[in-house]
Amino acid sequence: MKAAVLRNWREDLRIETVADPDCPADGVVLRLLATGICRSDWHVWEGADPDVELPHIPGHEFCGEVVAVGRDVRRWKTGDRVIAPFILACGSCPDCAQGHQTVCSSQVLPGFTCSGAFAEYVAVPFADENLALLPEMISPELAAAFGCRVTTAWQALTGRAALRPGEWLAVFGCGGVGLSAMLLGHALGARVVVVDVVDEKLTHAKGLGADAIVNAAQIDAAQAVREITGGGAHLALEALGIQITTEAAMRSLRKLGRMVQVGMPAGEHTQMTLPWDVVYSGQLAIYGTRGMPAHRYPSLFNLVEGGQLDLTPLIARRVALSDVTRELAVFNHAAPPGVAVITDFTS
Repeated sequence: MKAAVLRNWREDLRIETVADPDCPADGVVLRLLATGICRSDWHVWEGADPDVELPHIPGHEFCGEVVAVGRDVRRWKTGDRVIAPFILACGSCPDCAQGHQTVCSSQVLPGFTCSGAFAEYVAVPFADENLALLPEMISPELAAAFGCRVTTAWQALTGRAALRPGEWLAVFGCGGVGLSAMLLGHALGARVVVVDVVDEKLTHAKGLGADAIVNAAQIDAAQAVREITGGGAHLALEALGIQITTEAAMRSLRKLGRMVQVGMPAGEHTQMTLPWDVVYSGQLAIYGTRGMPAHRYPSLFNLVEGGQLDLTPLIARRVALSDVTRELAVFNHAAPPGVAVITDFTS
């Protein structure tokens, strides 16, 4: 098969012919239909993820068609179109038994701890636990975003921080996760203010329904959010994983507010100096979140199929496998609005 192989940090991924993946006894092999290119893949490319060893095939947001089925798999057959979360849980440990697959101690992460989906095919272990059937009305390129960005935002808002109708949601960072959070927040009945430093992204968010926008490069973002919301957001979602936005998200909250950390801290940002006096005096709640288990996918699919949620504006660019390095380099600076998705795996 063709694959984009990372052999040295920050160098061009090489399009190589490599062996097709073996099918796990408890898993399947997918022919990729679409794979998203995400900021987390950029962290891999940078060498900021300690789980990654070179050479490596990145890529963790994907959907595909089942082309091989392991002997122990019961739920899936060849020809099924499916989506997998980027955290593949074992399904048998105590955490999985309680429905908390994202903290499974035996988890496998395609694109991080094993070969990923910047390729024509990918193996998915623990298939009965982790795959979700792709509804006909959801296109493969949109489904790819469900592997990480959309589902991570959905889990943050509904599975962790419990966003309620009528509340103010402040989204810090309007990349794929942030834009997803804005669209999902509106679908849940919240009012949403979006914070970024790129006017193009803010204008895009406003055009898609953001109630208010704030350019943090021009004004004090936390103060602006407090003024817009009449005392502070009920929930702040941090979508970049860096200190300046995490601190601003904390300071944007009203008393008894909640913050959910969605952005992945990496490199120098794994250690942050934050205003814990604000947490103490405001009696704030802070949640961490990472991914979403497959058993929660139907609730999100129902929202899309019911017409309450249009996520198609997320997809900005459909690219070829050979375009991966160019798209990763976009994250070196403020990226343009929307998500890039690989839909051509042969060139």
